[in-house]
Amino acid sequence: MRFVFFAVLLLLAGCGSVPHSINNACAVFEQRDGLFDNWQRAAEKSSRRYGVPVSVLMATIYVESGFKHNARPPRRWILGIIPWKRPSSAYGYSQALNGTWSRYKRETGHYFAKRSDFDDAVDFVGWYHRKTHLRNGIALNDPYRLYLAYHDGNEAYAKGRISGAARSAAKRFANITYTYARQLRSCS
Repeated sequence: MRFVFFAVLLLLAGCGSVPHSINNACAVFEQRDGLFDNWQRAAEKSSRRYGVPVSVLMATIYVESGFKHNARPPRRWILGIIPWKRPSSAYGYSQALNGTWSRYKRETGHYFAKRSDFDDAVDFVGWYHRKTHLRNGIALNDPYRLYLAYHDGNEAYAKGRISGAARSAAKRFANITYTYARQLRSCS
């Protein structure tokens, strides 16, 4: 009985942990390849469903949350000592906003999806990039422009209202995507 208790405890402890080597896509998948938690299978499923390369999906989560299941934007502070509101409702692996997440659940029928669940988050990222492709005509293998639309939103991208922060993050994102793509070609 004790063995079962400790086995369940260890299983639950690993559910929200961040992979150690997030700079290597193969290592991320190896670290999260368990009976109930297979990130590679989830990423490949999203890739097949939406046509978005696995490297783009994984780089999105890397840049958005650093693979932290409960990531949120930092709080603002009043006078440097009083915690205040967060700048947005972004949450989870994908940093999806409340409204966008609700739309995803409604359009896909994944009514019980959670932003803190990797399988749901990677599916969301694929769905969003596919929406970007259809709305703005961005190729699914163009990481720089895909990330501009992901960061600032499809509407802002369509109107040419891209922030400097988005441009800087998109360059970093593209580099990570290309690195992940090279690594994934050599994974066993």
